[in-house]
Amino acid sequence: MRTGRYHPAMDLPRRVSAIVFDCDGLLLDTETCWSRAEAALFADHGFEFGPAEKDLLIGRSVPAACANMARHFSRPGDGPALAADLLARVEAELARDVDPMPGARGLLDALGGRVPIAVATNSPRAMLTAALRSSGFDRYFETSVAADEVDHPKPHPELYLAAFAKLGADPTDGVALEDSATGVTAAKAAGTFLITVPSQPGKNLSGDLVTTSLADPLLVAWATNVAVT
Repeated sequence: MRTGRYHPAMDLPRRVSAIVFDCDGLLLDTETCWSRAEAALFADHGFEFGPAEKDLLIGRSVPAACANMARHFSRPGDGPALAADLLARVEAELARDVDPMPGARGLLDALGGRVPIAVATNSPRAMLTAALRSSGFDRYFETSVAADEVDHPKPHPELYLAAFAKLGADPTDGVALEDSATGVTAAKAAGTFLITVPSQPGKNLSGDLVTTSLADPLLVAWATNVAVT
């Protein structure tokens, strides 16, 4: 796939079967909620929490992230207990409020029911539902797929394939939007056109279009004019 910061508008497909979005760190700033919960959990176990520790967790399913956490804590096998603790903390954070990422609401408004759209996320269903509901983004999406609803979460392509299938769309004619290396791998494996908006500054991720924000005028113009195949 082509890489870089920006590409001409002609690189974006003019017609698509559907568009599937990641959620955490792409549409919604749930990563702030997760990071607060993760930092508190690390602190309770006597560990610092910085970029290197975040890399152990970001973009992964909760079981995979907490397995990494357990190894980091030198507590192999404690992943399930850590996951239960983390999810309770995150749910409390999500219940307070979730902010949209810059440009997310405008991009969804531009698509405006003209194009089938879905969410495919490595978060469990309860977390996804809470985030979409508290932000008001649930009204935009016909369907969504969460990590605990598939056998193989990202970086496997199953989440994307399931989301496109629910929309009755061919992923090879569709578009995925991602922000993490794990999600990029999943979207590439699904064979869909990939728009990448890295959520971590300085991350060099690949995609058919790589940009810094969903508010990119190129993306907004595309969303306003894209048609369904």
